[in-house]
Amino acid sequence: MDELYDISIIGCGPAGISAALNAKIRNKNILFFGTELCSIKMHKSPIVFNYLGFPKIKGEDLRQKFLKHAEESGIVLINERVEAVYNIENEFHIRCGEKTYRSKSAIIATGINYGRAIKGETEFLGKGVGYCATCDAPLYEGKRVALIAYTDEAETEGNFLSEICEKVYYIPLYKNIGFLNERVEIIRGEPIEITGEQTVKNLVLDTTTLEVSGVFIIKETLPPQQLVPGLEMDGPHIKVNRNMMTNIEGLYAAGDCAGKPYQLSKAVGEGQIAALHAVEYVDKATSSDKMSILLR
Repeated sequence: MDELYDISIIGCGPAGISAALNAKIRNKNILFFGTELCSIKMHKSPIVFNYLGFPKIKGEDLRQKFLKHAEESGIVLINERVEAVYNIENEFHIRCGEKTYRSKSAIIATGINYGRAIKGETEFLGKGVGYCATCDAPLYEGKRVALIAYTDEAETEGNFLSEICEKVYYIPLYKNIGFLNERVEIIRGEPIEITGEQTVKNLVLDTTTLEVSGVFIIKETLPPQQLVPGLEMDGPHIKVNRNMMTNIEGLYAAGDCAGKPYQLSKAVGEGQIAALHAVEYVDKATSSDKMSILLR
């Protein structure tokens, strides 16, 4: 956690890649977080008709061109799941499990979360519902918990929980399970509701009801308001101004997470706008710091 970077970009879809590329061109020291695949939506798109200069290109082919451009520009992807972004004393602390990174500015480009919240998920957030097993596991030592897994990245968290909790129920919402140790019990079913009183008591599936003290929900991306405490939202989207700045100074958002239309061209353009304004913000902050030193 020693090095202070200029800009953190969280998300590696079109908006994130665009932001990373434009920040890199401006000679900024960046952190670029994302998953190995980068943009499932582009990967699954059979044909893209309206991206300027590339008529009728396959989504996967365009995705590969984006990634190649980033790679040839010296941009390195950090394949770690960002679990929280904190604004602390004019810095952004990016938490990934037990690691924490620091930057002067940050850009959220995580896309839109299409899945609906489970009934009771929002009501019991912080009262038994959590999104980071590594962070909150000690609270459930010797207790029974459930882990709802939208991605195989949750397997590591499930194994970790099994070392601390009395029982771990693992509900996979993806096809191929990799490795889970014998202390983790796999339960098949669709999550219906999280119930309780002051805190979580049960997870109701369409196949059974599990009596648990905690429910961890591991998705590919967290809802933005859970990722960044104090972030102002406009419905399901992050509220931004024309410079793509959020209500938190130095924090920007771009792409689908910043609003409709959900289009490639918009995402790429917003990524550039966010990056250029983040660069300007960092330059001003750096100049101010230098001036403060000279005046001492």
